[in-house]
Amino acid sequence: MQLRFATRSSTRAALLVAVVAAAAIVSVLGLTVGSNWVATTGLGVAIVGAAAFAFHLIVTERRRHEVVEEELTAQSSFLESLIESMGSIAATLDPEEVLERTRREAKRLFAAKATLLGPGEPAGEGVVVVPLRIRGEEIGSLQLVRAKPLDREELARAKLLADFACRAVENTQLLAEAKEREAERGRLTDQLIIAEQEERRRLALFLHDGPVQSLSGISLMLDAAIDSLEGGRLEEATGVLDSAVKRHRDTIRSLRDLSFNIEPVVLRDQGFGPALQAFAEQVGLSNQIQVDLDVDAADGLAENARVAIYQIIRDAVNQAIRRGPPSRISISVADLKDGTVETVISDNGAGERRRTSFEDIEERARTLSGRLDIEAGEDGGTAVRIVLPSYAAHR
Repeated sequence: MQLRFATRSSTRAALLVAVVAAAAIVSVLGLTVGSNWVATTGLGVAIVGAAAFAFHLIVTERRRHEVVEEELTAQSSFLESLIESMGSIAATLDPEEVLERTRREAKRLFAAKATLLGPGEPAGEGVVVVPLRIRGEEIGSLQLVRAKPLDREELARAKLLADFACRAVENTQLLAEAKEREAERGRLTDQLIIAEQEERRRLALFLHDGPVQSLSGISLMLDAAIDSLEGGRLEEATGVLDSAVKRHRDTIRSLRDLSFNIEPVVLRDQGFGPALQAFAEQVGLSNQIQVDLDVDAADGLAENARVAIYQIIRDAVNQAIRRGPPSRISISVADLKDGTVETVISDNGAGERRRTSFEDIEERARTLSGRLDIEAGEDGGTAVRIVLPSYAAHR
C-alpha cells in the first residue's frame, strides 16, 4: 500500500514539475518574440503549477505521515498483543499447558490455523513451521496455515513467540526439578535424622547391656575380693580377682570393637582398602570365615561415600554371620559403565529374603540417593547389591 501510494505521488509530482517548466519556457519565448500575452499566460500557468506543486507536496507529506502513523499504531497494537500472549504463556507452570497456550496465542495473533507437531513429525506442504528447541534439542514445532502467506515481519514475530515458549517450558522444567530436588533433600534429611537417632539408640542399648553391666559386675567382684581379703580367704580372693581381670579385658575389647565399628582409625588415616582389609581379617579370624575382597575402585570415591559403603559392608557381613555363619563372604566395589558405583556383599550361608532385615542398610544407601537390591547368591546364600549414582559417589 505504501509503495503504490509513493509511486502515484511521484508521478503526479513529476507532471506538475513538467507543467511548471513548460509554462516557464513558454513565458520566456513570449518575451523573446515580443508577445506579451503569451509571456503573461506562460507566467500565470507556471505560478499556478508551482502553487499546485506546493499544495501537492503538503498533501503528500501529510498522507505519508498518516500512513506511517497507521503502520506504527498497527505494530504497537500487535506488540501489545504479543506481550499479552507472552504473559499468558508464562502464567502456567505445566510444560504441556505452556505449549498449548502458545498454539492458541499464535492462532489469535496471526489469524491462522495453528498446530503443535511432535519431534520429527512431518509437516504439511505450503505451511510455515517454526521449530521449538531447548538447549539444541527439538521438543516439537509450531505449524501455521493461512490463506495469505506470512510476511517477513510476521515470521520474525512467530519465531520470537516460539523462542519465548521454549524458554518458558525450560523454566517450568527447571522449577519442577528444583522442587523435586528440594523435596528429596528434605526427605533425605529426615531419613538421616532418623538414622542418627536409631544409631544413638543402638549405641545406648549396647553400652547399657554390655560395658555398663560388665563394669557393674567387676565392681561387685572387687567388693567380694576385698571382703575375702579381709576375711583371710586369700585363695578365694585370688579367684575373684582373676575373674574380674578377665571380664575387664573383655569389656575393653568390646569397647575397642565399638570404637572401630563407629569410625575405624585406619579408614581415616590409611584409606578404604586397608580399613576393610583389617575388618575382613578380624571377621575371618573370629568366625573362621574366608573373606574375599575386590575393592580397588573404592579408592576414587568421595569420603562420605567411602564411609557409607564401609558401614553398609560392616552391617551386611554382621547380618550374614547372625543368620548362620557362612564359610565364605565375597565383597566387591566396582565402577560401572554408566558412571554408577556398585557394591556387592555375597555369602554362602543361610538365605535371607525378608526385606525388613535390611532396612538399616537401605536407609544408609538412601542418604546418598542409592538403590538396594537383595538377591539369591550363586551358591545358595544372599547377595546384597547397592548402587550409588555417580554424582553422589564421586563428588
